[in-house]
Amino acid sequence: MKKHIPNLLTCCNVLLGSFSIVFAFKGFWETAALLILGAAIFDFLDGFAARLLNAKSAIGVDLDSLADVISFGLAPAAILFMWMEFCFANLPPELHFFPLTLLPYFAFIIVPFSAYRLAKFNNDKRQEHEFYGLATPANTFFIAFLPFAADKLPLLDNFWALLGLTFIFSILLVLELPMFSLKFSNYNFKKNLIRYLFLILSAILLVAFQLAAFPIIILLYIFISLIQFGLTKILHS
Repeated sequence: MKKHIPNLLTCCNVLLGSFSIVFAFKGFWETAALLILGAAIFDFLDGFAARLLNAKSAIGVDLDSLADVISFGLAPAAILFMWMEFCFANLPPELHFFPLTLLPYFAFIIVPFSAYRLAKFNNDKRQEHEFYGLATPANTFFIAFLPFAADKLPLLDNFWALLGLTFIFSILLVLELPMFSLKFSNYNFKKNLIRYLFLILSAILLVAFQLAAFPIIILLYIFISLIQFGLTKILHS
């Protein structure tokens, strides 16, 4: 019985991701984003349960990736598509003609890039302690909460900026760029300084900006990863 618990939690992940897609297409962005947040919690719990119960399996790995394509690929793409449609509607009327009206569909490029990223992660042994490319949950948190961060960062309700960000974050998913993981092998402060710094700053941002904080937190994560990568290159050159 216990071997099925992680898979059950993974199914909860994909179920919430599916509900998120429905709410996104109905225009309930906040509900859709919160459902993705719930899916991410189940995504964490299934791995935790598999390790705790020693119930890891090949089926579990495949099921987890399939669920993540829905919850961290299609669901955020649906939110982004609806947000881009909303922002496109605010463009000057003379731009509302075919084929420009198809541009919001570019949001769905996130899905194949996410699927490739997940397949790459499953077959890349280097990524046990750090990531190469932006993890799909991080990409999802940036995208799904864009509508809430637009009040704090006005650029995020600019259609052309969203189009550019969609392309940039799709590339980041598969880019060979080292990014630190939040997995702790020990809790030594000095050895995990970057992780602790990121978590402290993230907590402050969440208190200050609430749901709007998530895109800012992911931008912070990318910025810190770039600094770490740059310093590593300098020290080893």
